[in-house]
Amino acid sequence: MHPKFSIAGRSIGTEHSPYIIAELSGNHNGDLDRALALVDAAATTGADAVKLQTYTADTITIDVDRPEFRISGGLWDGRSLHELYQEASTPWDWHKALFARAKSHNLHCFSSPFDPTAVDFLAGFNVPAYKIASFELVDTPLIRKVAAQGKPMIMSTGVANYAEIEDALRAAREGGATEICLLHCISAYPAKPEEMRLGTIEALAKAFGVTVGLSDHTLGSAVAVASIARGATVIEKHMTLARADGGPDADFSLEPDEFTQLVADCRMAHAALGEPRFDRAGVGGTNATFRRSLYIVEDVAEGAVLTEANLRSIRPGLGLAPKHLPSALGKTANRTLKRGEPLAWDMFS
Repeated sequence: MHPKFSIAGRSIGTEHSPYIIAELSGNHNGDLDRALALVDAAATTGADAVKLQTYTADTITIDVDRPEFRISGGLWDGRSLHELYQEASTPWDWHKALFARAKSHNLHCFSSPFDPTAVDFLAGFNVPAYKIASFELVDTPLIRKVAAQGKPMIMSTGVANYAEIEDALRAAREGGATEICLLHCISAYPAKPEEMRLGTIEALAKAFGVTVGLSDHTLGSAVAVASIARGATVIEKHMTLARADGGPDADFSLEPDEFTQLVADCRMAHAALGEPRFDRAGVGGTNATFRRSLYIVEDVAEGAVLTEANLRSIRPGLGLAPKHLPSALGKTANRTLKRGEPLAWDMFS
């Protein structure tokens, strides 16, 4: 039984081609034209959706000079949370233009709200889905408010333990959500492939009975492609116009040509999965004709003995199977056998 999950009529699940989201995040670099160009570029990649993040520096944190409000280590070492989010946030007055641009490309567009005011703001755009970011998964009041909107919910699990995931799912269901997707995520920027633990995708699906995907912060696309084989149905990946342009998320984002390849490779990986088969059609089709079988390789007179000199296992595969060679050797020919004839049971006694 596959859990039901869809966004704007697009069915999502292991039986469907993966749903791929281009995360814009802060890669607009404070320029609306660049943000619109990112939406245009996402449309050319074959992605299903673009995703925004809806917050301000003051709705996600506060500007205070305390050590715990400053990042230590990693990509954003030394920066204050308020400073980083002020740079990375997507101005709310851009949303109308961005949603309209996505619609012009028949591209789904939705966002991650980071506080109740953002949920109310996004409701005005009749968004097709909502995303809960990894660091907000413990905010069950926020999750309940999002769930009350009656739209599909995607929730990242990047920094949550099992009990916290349970709490988040309970809050979503109690809030009224009926279609929920969890994204396995390692919240490191960038994340290391060897730390991705893709087996968690199957474990989440089995443990919680929901649709599961991957929010991927590794470099490149190999991990996203590999996740398809472990049951990922949604892939979320950051996209930028050019990493050389910089920006808060540029270092672990894909450029448009790379994202295009990611989409193609993920869809190909899904198409390659199929169902297990061990019948002739499943393992070789018509090419099975060219397998080895037993053939007469030298003329044999009627009554003469079949030997290793006149009977061999060769290609193609129209004669008896090679496993019958010991049974045939030493037998006598029932008629004259010509070089190149496939061996059959009625040819010898």
